[in-house]
Amino acid sequence: MAESDYILISTPLTEQTRGMISKDVLSHCKQSAVIINVGRGPIIDEDSLIEALSTGKLKGAGLDVMTVEPLPKTSPLWKMDNVLLSPHNMDMTLTFMKESTEFFIKENLPRYLRGMDLLNPVDKSAGY
Repeated sequence: MAESDYILISTPLTEQTRGMISKDVLSHCKQSAVIINVGRGPIIDEDSLIEALSTGKLKGAGLDVMTVEPLPKTSPLWKMDNVLLSPHNMDMTLTFMKESTEFFIKENLPRYLRGMDLLNPVDKSAGY
């Protein structure tokens, strides 16, 4: 991370990934780095992220997910000029619903009806 300009977080939230981007990890980022989180909020230690952003240890952040959602009105993230917030909807493209419906109708529904394994199953024991 010490050489990365942009750091994209898209991992699922599990016990292994909770707090994975800690104060220590953030301290190894270069000052011009931007962190983008489209995974799960609790993967990043939010207090440490706020500290790094407010002290200039990080250039910025793009956050589609936060530790608490909706983001509390009292969160300093709302007032930070170097933070872009979105309402946990990064997957909502113009064609998202059409693509999701087509995938279900053309792929998983026929598999289900034939007793075949579905594509993209959730593994509850893994947490995603």
